[in-house]
Amino acid sequence: MGAVRATVPIARAYGFDRGRPVDRFFIERYVTANAHYIRGRVLEIGDDAYTMTYGGERVQRSDILHFDAANPKATLVGDLSRAEHLPDAAFDCMIVTQTLHLIYDIRAALAHVHRLLRPGGALLATFPGISQISDEDWGPTWCWGWSRGQAQELLEAAFPGGRVAVEALGNRFVAVAFLQGLVADELPPERLAAPDDQVAFLLGAVAIRAAGDAPERVL
Repeated sequence: MGAVRATVPIARAYGFDRGRPVDRFFIERYVTANAHYIRGRVLEIGDDAYTMTYGGERVQRSDILHFDAANPKATLVGDLSRAEHLPDAAFDCMIVTQTLHLIYDIRAALAHVHRLLRPGGALLATFPGISQISDEDWGPTWCWGWSRGQAQELLEAAFPGGRVAVEALGNRFVAVAFLQGLVADELPPERLAAPDDQVAFLLGAVAIRAAGDAPERVL
């Protein structure tokens, strides 16, 4: 674990320069556990890695939303908090991992997520709770650290009549390891996976749009 008293971590950049970051272990495990929601037409932020890895033959169409039109992988371009140009009720699933904390107007972003999903469609999301903020690209736009209660209330407000489940991921040990810059392969598996509902290292959330919602338009 390095020198616990040290004020400088062993590695920055979340451990990407050493191996698989600790948070990726939990994100991938959470997406795996909820992979049955990844079906039909799926929208993922940035790329479609999770859509293709975990959706498989259930996915009929994969879309990628990116803020930069120069990204050749993007099928849709825009800011999720200013997404009026994107189609209503078009998606069966939206995969939004490690993204919403970078959006200042989070209520607007969640309102658009709800609007973009078809009735019965699912948002599959993760958020950082305890983290380094050392990325040169995303650090300047990092707006939020999430608590379980905060995520639950925001999602329930954005998905009226729907179903929301928020889960704390990780434990004290992995939170300290992540802050120190260690990676998943350097940690004992039994301590990596130990449950601890009192520490929100990461949060995972599934929010389902109410099945009775009537879509306004579909493009």
